[in-house]
Amino acid sequence: MGERTKKQKLILGIQHTLAMFGATVLVPALTGLNTSITLFCAGLGTLLFHWVTKKKVPVFLGSSFAFMAGIMAIIGDSRMGDPDFMEKLASVKGALIIAGLVYVLFAGLIKIFGYEKVNKLLPPIVTGPIIIVIGLRLSGTAINSAFYYNGEFSLKSVLVTVVILTVVICVSIFAKGIFNLMPILFAIIAGYLVCLPLGFCDFTAVREAHFLSFMDKDIVAQLLCIPQFKLDAILAIAPIALVTMIEHVGDITTNGAVVGKNFMVDPGVHRTILGDGLATALAGLLGGPANTTYGENTGVLAVTKVYDPSVIRIAAVFAMILGIFGKFGGFITSIPSPVTGGISIVLYGMISAVGVRILINSRLNFGNSRNLLVAAIILVLGIGCDSIPVYGAVTISGLALAAVVGIILAFILPEGDDSVLN
Repeated sequence: MGERTKKQKLILGIQHTLAMFGATVLVPALTGLNTSITLFCAGLGTLLFHWVTKKKVPVFLGSSFAFMAGIMAIIGDSRMGDPDFMEKLASVKGALIIAGLVYVLFAGLIKIFGYEKVNKLLPPIVTGPIIIVIGLRLSGTAINSAFYYNGEFSLKSVLVTVVILTVVICVSIFAKGIFNLMPILFAIIAGYLVCLPLGFCDFTAVREAHFLSFMDKDIVAQLLCIPQFKLDAILAIAPIALVTMIEHVGDITTNGAVVGKNFMVDPGVHRTILGDGLATALAGLLGGPANTTYGENTGVLAVTKVYDPSVIRIAAVFAMILGIFGKFGGFITSIPSPVTGGISIVLYGMISAVGVRILINSRLNFGNSRNLLVAAIILVLGIGCDSIPVYGAVTISGLALAAVVGIILAFILPEGDDSVLN
């Protein structure tokens, strides 16, 4: 549709932030970290990522779920106001900074030894099923939010979900011009309006929020908390970076597949990993959770077909504004879970569909036993395993386990002459 106006980009950026919001604020809600700081770190980290990657990769960085177990192992049930919370927060800050530096180290190694080594380890028979797993692993969360309310099945939630899916489908297929690019925004608005008379909307967060979040003395105290580099916290949190880097490569591969560009080569996977690592270290310094590339981001790209990185940067600025202005953040927090769940059904499904597209475009022959076995094992391990304990509080996710096993199998098993259809 040609060059978009500033107003159009602003609307698209706001839409992108709304799609990222639910998952981004869930991590601090579960770990005891601050939501406003988290949103600010997500936006600032995304801008840092774009600067490192030459403003070429349309990626939004949000809170990483992979680090939750490690963070919660240190913080436990302690919350702001408890006598030991600030000391535990300082340990988490230090450990997240080290985790970010692990990313930086590996980015340097990839730069030295070359992208080809990474590419050889990630053929389509590995990346396709991994991307399918990324979407399907998230699907349970989407269904729970879309069909259940306060842990119980709710016909009202189902109604909201049906409205959202209907709006997304109708806008995506029948709308024209700029409106065709905003199915998620229209669906969120429609879902919110339906939720109002159904009693799903809670405005407590809006009433209690400070107009400026950083006027809150508790938030200022967390920002100014000096990181401490304690070995137990570092061992619980930093090694998780080795796992999330595999997920990062999968997300960047998926992102490139949607956009139609090879971001592993240009600007280079070493830059994307470096950007992710620096954003995580920055979040650790300020008191937010680790940042990571987001599957929701890829889902939005697939639905809207808006691949302009400047739109993502607008979304990042808007996330920072939400973090600074407490009333805005409180309003976004009031978006009911059936709304975010209904949107997530579309976004997560799109991710898995992209994985299927990679397999189809690669013309892989599944009559070949090697291809069939690699895909089968990745799918079962990735979907069936939640997490595997490694050391103490450190766990490896089913997705990372599937990726590691798939990479090894694809590397050691002979391809055969019929691995790719002619």
